[in-house]
Amino acid sequence: MLIYLKHLLTKTIKFTIFANYLFLKIIITIINNIKMNKNTVLAWATAIMIIVGLSLIALGAFRYDDVAGWGFAAVGIGFFANAWVFNALKGRV
Repeated sequence: MLIYLKHLLTKTIKFTIFANYLFLKIIITIINNIKMNKNTVLAWATAIMIIVGLSLIALGAFRYDDVAGWGFAAVGIGFFANAWVFNALKGRV
């Protein structure tokens, strides 16, 4: 059982790394084709993350009354933290 879980975890980690690599490759291709600079991409990413964060907090506040609402709100606040980091990276990358 433990060996199977280790194998499953290894496959999951490898897939996650591959998916992140593929996602970054697609983003870089889009950036090169649209001719957006890095600051514009970070600004768009910040705006999208703020919208997603607000929607998750709204889901947690208005849709779910149970413990799941706290989870949605916590993840929404995490999106705000990531958006703050992206906003701070503008001009430095």
